Amino acid sequence: MNNPFSGVGVALVTPFKKDMSIDFDALRKLVQLQILGGTNFLVVQGTTGESPTLSQEEKMEILKTVIDENSGKLKVVYGLGGNNTHAIGELLKSFSFNSKVDGILSVSPYYNKPTQNGIIEHFKYISSCTELPIILYNVPGRTGSNMLAETTLKLADIPNIVAIKEASGNMDQIMEIIRLRKPDFGVISGDDAITMPLIAAGADGVISVVANAFPEKFSQMVNASISGDLDSARKEHYDLLAITRMFFEEGNPGGVKVALAQRNIMQEFMRLPLIPVSEKLRERILKETELILSGK
Repeated sequence: MNNPFSGVGVALVTPFKKDMSIDFDALRKLVQLQILGGTNFLVVQGTTGESPTLSQEEKMEILKTVIDENSGKLKVVYGLGGNNTHAIGELLKSFSFNSKVDGILSVSPYYNKPTQNGIIEHFKYISSCTELPIILYNVPGRTGSNMLAETTLKLADIPNIVAIKEASGNMDQIMEIIRLRKPDFGVISGDDAITMPLIAAGADGVISVVANAFPEKFSQMVNASISGDLDSARKEHYDLLAITRMFFEEGNPGGVKVALAQRNIMQEFMRLPLIPVSEKLRERILKETELILSGK
């Protein structure tokens, strides 16, 4: 199975109303922004979507809404991972959207801190529970354990494991995967700030937070990087670097929701334990967002 995911994927945020119910109208507006902005695929229920605070029923309703609004225009990836291997397997077996979802993003088991062999056995099992393509997700800053390059390369031999979203921030490790991978295995950046240099090193794209708010500019950067137009790619990269840092300064997705509110897509509300960014940071994000949207 070849990797069908390249270019710009967007880890969609979940919009909330003041009463903390899901704002489905805003979600539809966000999907339209991505379709018009040059995004290649949508990722529903990643960390950026505040998935730990949502019920299973809410997650399914969000996925249903995204699929409906997208109307088949972009590929859709659903985030489904965890630290209870058999429970994830059962969810995959009973997943009712197989014909309308193009792939699964599955995070390496968190909190348990399994060995590398434990990680391999985890993904072997869940890959046997679905025929959908699976994107591995390595994010040791959140999971508490790192998937080594050797582990990723072993898992790449499983037919329906087609790519990895690498958010270790370890350039040496990621380049080792790129160097030794088989030709049809995808390497996708999980860090907005290093996406351009990673694509220059051979990565295939990104699953982005920043592109929620700036899909047009982020897509230009990624497309220029992929085509080898590094002068244009560098310009877009550095234009976005300051706002990228701001978005993650007080955690995610508080920062990007400020910019999305400025674009009249949604409000800034988040469910506890996440809280809005500080007023000082908010003012900086608003100012930088205005500069980016004005093209200055």
